[in-house]
Amino acid sequence: MRPRNLEEFVGQEHLLGPGKFLRRLLESGKIFPLIFWGPPGSGKTTLAQMISHYTQARFVQFSAVLSGVKEIREVVREAEDLWGRENQKTILFVDEIHRFNKAQQDAFLPHVEKGTILLIGATTENPSFEVIAPLLSRAKVLVLKALSESDLEAILVRAFSDAERGLGDSSVSLIPEALDLIKQLADGDARIALNILEQAFYLAQSGPEPLAITRELVEEAFQKKALRYDKGGEEHYNLISALHKSLRGSDPDGSLYWLARMLESGEDPLYVARRLVRFAAEDVGLADPQALPQALAAKEAYHFLGSPEGELALVQAVIYLATAPKSNALYRAFAEVRKDIQKTQSLPVPFHLRNAPTALMKGMGYGRDYRYPHDFPDALVAQDYLPEALKGHRYYQPIGRGFEQQIKSRLDFWRRKLANNTDSVHRRKV
Repeated sequence: MRPRNLEEFVGQEHLLGPGKFLRRLLESGKIFPLIFWGPPGSGKTTLAQMISHYTQARFVQFSAVLSGVKEIREVVREAEDLWGRENQKTILFVDEIHRFNKAQQDAFLPHVEKGTILLIGATTENPSFEVIAPLLSRAKVLVLKALSESDLEAILVRAFSDAERGLGDSSVSLIPEALDLIKQLADGDARIALNILEQAFYLAQSGPEPLAITRELVEEAFQKKALRYDKGGEEHYNLISALHKSLRGSDPDGSLYWLARMLESGEDPLYVARRLVRFAAEDVGLADPQALPQALAAKEAYHFLGSPEGELALVQAVIYLATAPKSNALYRAFAEVRKDIQKTQSLPVPFHLRNAPTALMKGMGYGRDYRYPHDFPDALVAQDYLPEALKGHRYYQPIGRGFEQQIKSRLDFWRRKLANNTDSVHRRKV
């Protein structure tokens, strides 16, 4: 059921609609290096074959999983020979181009530059991370989208009714409920949708009269599909970003959804636990001092119990963190300190803060004029603890939420008291 022309192609209207970039390119019969970036079953291979048809170029399909530099050289040699004999271009379609390493991708460059081959790459991963910069600069990246349910319906109905290439020469009927379920289960992937339809069709043929594809047969044919996910790729980072932002936005429902998506997709639960520990310190901090112990306890509980029992501990931590008061005061304070260290480098430790374990160091002034706080009321004494160049800097700025409200009040009280004590000492000296 692979589309043979633009009229049969479903979806990707932003590229193939009237007047859109790829349609204009195909209609002109001209082509240059392209990289199709999109989810599985969105039409990347089909588009490459259609480009070959519209440009009358030889089409060579190449799998990055099965081929290497040796095969690249062979394809290039054949392309040069064909161009020399018949003046015909060769389109080299590289499926899963992100699986090629840097050296293998480098091997394309001179031939793409020379025009010996017209390279079309297909990838489900973000090309910014997976394709080398020189190759990216020579190719245009076109982003394909997962197919909508209406797109999938058009594809399924055509496959079911087409008597020549599809299932249209049979007496099996397709129940609307079953069609709706296939669209939902396919998750934007035309290949999966067609596979489910075909499997359910054969199940229906072996069933009782009247022959029909029902919701129950679709469920039987489908079993369970792994969610689209790549632990090392963009979707991994997209999902953890969604979880982190939902937690930060204090939305327990969104947080729980993204947690479940990651776990159902096969993510390592201990990776999620580590991210929760980080979140507890970065986005909750001392607004709720129990956030970090909760996250650490969830990590330990999962480590102890494993899946599936331990996953509930991660759920508890996620709900706790989502509903905890938020503060990034620790994160901001540490960032400011680091910035000042980069600017000021290795400022000397003030002498009164230095330890003096030897007579020589004591004679040099180490520890001189240090005031031991426990010798003063409330263990408070006016004293500088920063280098001279940073005197008066305040990095930690607690907010007025959660437990940090108490910390803020305490610090404000101490600072007022110390300022008054300093003023009174100053007045007496005057």
